[in-house]
Amino acid sequence: MKILPAIDLRDGKVVRLEKGDYDLQTTYGDDPAAIARVFADAGAEWIHIVDLDAAKSGHPTNTDAIAAIRGAVDIRLELGGGMRDENTVRVALDAGVDRVIVGSAALRDLQWFEHLVRTDDLAGRVVLGLDARDGMLAADGWTTQTECTALEIAQRVTDWPLAGIVYTDIARDGMLTGVNTTATAELIGVTNVPVIASGGVASLDHLLACKEIGCWGAIVGKAWYEGMIDLARACELTA
Repeated sequence: MKILPAIDLRDGKVVRLEKGDYDLQTTYGDDPAAIARVFADAGAEWIHIVDLDAAKSGHPTNTDAIAAIRGAVDIRLELGGGMRDENTVRVALDAGVDRVIVGSAALRDLQWFEHLVRTDDLAGRVVLGLDARDGMLAADGWTTQTECTALEIAQRVTDWPLAGIVYTDIARDGMLTGVNTTATAELIGVTNVPVIASGGVASLDHLLACKEIGCWGAIVGKAWYEGMIDLARACELTA
């Protein structure tokens, strides 16, 4: 299983939110590239980046910080936040990220999203972001609640050429209460797309639980910033 340490960006700074609430922010630094180098040195193969400003507004914002991260490390990057049209997706990929995460735009128009991921040069470079609150999906930086369930969407995309699905339990994000392994295992059971768990990781045991249920990867955020997880050890134990 892959460990994907997270860099969430807001106003160029590295931050974490609680339950996706923009009013509950902790700032951890103003040098995203330096943090990326620490992740690479610890043995991470991927870094999970979220442009929180773009996730809310729909417009790419932290482009300088993302470029600095790309220039600082050779490992692979996935970027989410504000990916709401094909041009934005292509600009991000052309800027050097290895794959992008599309969430809100996919939920609004699955037909458009299917066309996007089946475009020859984009196949395998797009991840679907499914962010759930009580099983129901949220969009627009988690500010809009939908009437779709994560399981319904995961089933529908099961044979699409996606790079993966990032599944986040919003209620656990930034709360250090453990991944919702029950819901994540259910999702894994209904789709052939590799699933990346997100939200709540606070210990090596939580990561091993994700590996046990068959996750392709797990995102580590606040737990690393708070000194609760040794990233090098985590990468070693879950390899």
